Formats: sequence, structure tokens, C-alpha cells
Amino acid sequence: RNNLLLQFQADLLGVPVVRAAVTETTALGAAYLAGLAAGVYRGRDELAARWKADRRFEPRMSRDEALARRAQWSRAVERARGWEQ
Repeated sequence: RNNLLLQFQADLLGVPVVRAAVTETTALGAAYLAGLAAGVYRGRDELAARWKADRRFEPRMSRDEALARRAQWSRAVERARGWEQ
């Protein structure tokens, strides 16, 4: 539920990022699949209709700035590799 991280992802990827209303989406997905297999749900369309968004994060960064930030991130990851050694 970290707004800053989700906005950062939208900015760097240049695409909207949608946060689901249910935070335990893995458990919900497993339950939906079990329900499909047991015949509780009629199909994927029924499940899609049940899904709700909590918030949508739109990219606010220019493409050039996003590319520069991605390069910074990559350099930071490279520096962090082997940190424990």
C-alpha cells in the first residue's frame, strides 16, 4: 500500500499502475481458481467483474527523466551486489 513506490513504478515504466482493493491478491487468486474448479463461478468474466481497484497511478514523469532514473537505479543495484561480502 506504498503510494510512493507505486507512483515510482508508474513513472519509470511509463504506464498506469493499478492497486487492487484487496491486498492479499495471491490468496484471492487461489480462492478464485478453486472456485472455478469447483463450479462456484461460471467463468473468468464473472471473476473479472468482482475485481475492484483501490487506486490508479498515472505516469507523471517525462520519458527522458524516467530513462535517467532507471539508469540511476541500475547503477545503485550494481553497487549493492555483493554488499554482504
